[in-house]
Amino acid sequence: MALSFFTQFESPIFLGVPLMALALVLPWLLFPAPSTRWLTNRLLTLQSQLMGQFTKQLLLPLNTGGHKWAALLTSLMIFLITLNMLGLLPYTFTPTTQLSLNLGLAVPFWLATVLVGLRNQPTHTLGHLLPEGTPTLLIPVLIIIETISLFIRPLALGVRLTANLTAGHLLIQLIASAAFVLLPMMPVVGLLTSVVLALLTLLEIAVAMIQAYVFVLLLSLYLQENV
Repeated sequence: MALSFFTQFESPIFLGVPLMALALVLPWLLFPAPSTRWLTNRLLTLQSQLMGQFTKQLLLPLNTGGHKWAALLTSLMIFLITLNMLGLLPYTFTPTTQLSLNLGLAVPFWLATVLVGLRNQPTHTLGHLLPEGTPTLLIPVLIIIETISLFIRPLALGVRLTANLTAGHLLIQLIASAAFVLLPMMPVVGLLTSVVLALLTLLEIAVAMIQAYVFVLLLSLYLQENV
């Protein structure tokens, strides 16, 4: 029973072929293609308004140099939200519960922000490793601590997204199993458990969107330090 709870996080395989690539490509097929017409349908209008509002809020603290990242960060946000939401459907697979995938997204974006800072303002970027007014004896220790904290950032991004989604999926499966067992024996308790399951599912929908937003928001904050 303990092992069966974690089988949902295994990468699906069909005829010996991993379906991870299909799970990553499928979200992009669900979005409507932009139209050249002046008048579009309500779905495209709503999508454009939401993307515009998100991009405005995301790039608000950034200067003009950081606005070049608008399309990239917005696309990443939509991609993560779609993956997280599709993973809540029955008999689906959530790629963002895999730490390898999340680190594969976090490390290149974090490294890109650091390289941009080293190229545009190397003195200011390296200055983050040593706060102003540090006593002479503490300089080597603080440099080591700040360097470690800098390299921990992409790991924290990937682990945060993985842990939150994995915990939510496990909790949903545990409560669903409890409701399935309790309904024949104790209908009242089973119904109460089903209500808790429905509320938890709504909470997981919110967590799926919030975690994608936090992932991109932290990337924008890292970018703000280096632009």
